[in-house]
Amino acid sequence: MPRRARAAETAVAGLLLLLGTACGSRLPESDFEHRDRTPAPARGDGAPVRVGIITSATSPVGGNAFTGPRDGAKAYFDRLNARGGIDGRPVEVRLCDDGGSGVGNNTCVHQLIEEDKVVALVATTALDYAGASRVSRARVPDIGGQPVGAAYDTWPHLYGIYGSLAPRDGTTGWDGEQYGGTEVYRYFKREHGARTAAVVSYNQAASAAYAALVERGLKAEGYRVVTEQVDFALPNFRAVAADLKEQGVDLVFDAIDTHGNARLCEAMDDAGVQVTAKVTNVQNWTSTVPDDYKDAPRCRNALWATASSRNHEDTGHAAVREFRDATKGLKTHSQWQLEGWAAARWFTDAARSCSGSGVTRACVDAFMNRGGTYTADGLLVPVVFERHAEPPKTRRTCLSVARWEDGRGWVSQGDMDSTCFDVPQLPYRP
Repeated sequence: MPRRARAAETAVAGLLLLLGTACGSRLPESDFEHRDRTPAPARGDGAPVRVGIITSATSPVGGNAFTGPRDGAKAYFDRLNARGGIDGRPVEVRLCDDGGSGVGNNTCVHQLIEEDKVVALVATTALDYAGASRVSRARVPDIGGQPVGAAYDTWPHLYGIYGSLAPRDGTTGWDGEQYGGTEVYRYFKREHGARTAAVVSYNQAASAAYAALVERGLKAEGYRVVTEQVDFALPNFRAVAADLKEQGVDLVFDAIDTHGNARLCEAMDDAGVQVTAKVTNVQNWTSTVPDDYKDAPRCRNALWATASSRNHEDTGHAAVREFRDATKGLKTHSQWQLEGWAAARWFTDAARSCSGSGVTRACVDAFMNRGGTYTADGLLVPVVFERHAEPPKTRRTCLSVARWEDGRGWVSQGDMDSTCFDVPQLPYRP
């Protein structure tokens, strides 16, 4: 299961601290038992190709937290339609906001699959993907979703943006355990000589559990690890910053929310803490850094981000340039938007493979299961879907790395196609 600990857990660790055990009630099974199980019909020439995008646009973690992939996917489809669609057929996008709850998610699944009869779901970003099993049973391909939970390593016909090696037979990962690599820690050790890393968390279950996972990965790479835990209600970041300075920390990782990170950075600046990197994640790889960290200029310019997709500011790459040109109207730009764009492109490539037979769920699903790797024309680290009976012990994994610099934005650090490491895969329970 590639990059799972780096891409999935880090993506929403801060956002979900208060919601680690949250899950909505589900609609009764009877609501789905008498549905039409026939595939979405192939439509005649010129008829729209209908897709659905489920997003927790409104949710307990706040507005816009999950909307990046949706916005990127919609921008891709808008441009595609302006250029003639798929073999002359426009893509009709049906959006559904599940409100961040299991009930809402099941309602969206029911609406899009049973009522709207979409050919596929694209760029799903759901806080509680309660309807995942129903999507799978309906054999609707879900392409390029963000693995906020474990669904994309559990169910067939679901294809997360980062791929999977798990059996996906209805059981999460391998006997309930998932695996993630240590490539991020290896990168900073080998490329920047880091040896001492701090992990900052709240005294809250989800935060502490994620911090423990990071600590384990760091220790596997030979780091001396400094753990810092603060009270969620009254965090003393000044004390943390003082200890970081005393301990001579090279790297800072965290399991705290965006607001907490900003306060931590302010405290680090006030204490004169200088680190090689304050490492953040793909979800925080956004153009809003100057506002989010406006009172911490030193820490702000020590922000690094890692992901499995090409830097959204790397306009020297043709595919990124196309993305940026099509999204000029957006107020901000982010890595999640680029990944949503890549998901929409992935669906489009799958749909175009159906030429002659009609764009159906089965045809699109067959493309996703064809084997080999997919990169969305170089936007993604090669993605693969395979079903391994045993979990991998090691894996060669590549990653994209960027550093924030005032006046320049996110600056790529090397090329993601060659920043690769053979690293151990460590088990964890989601």
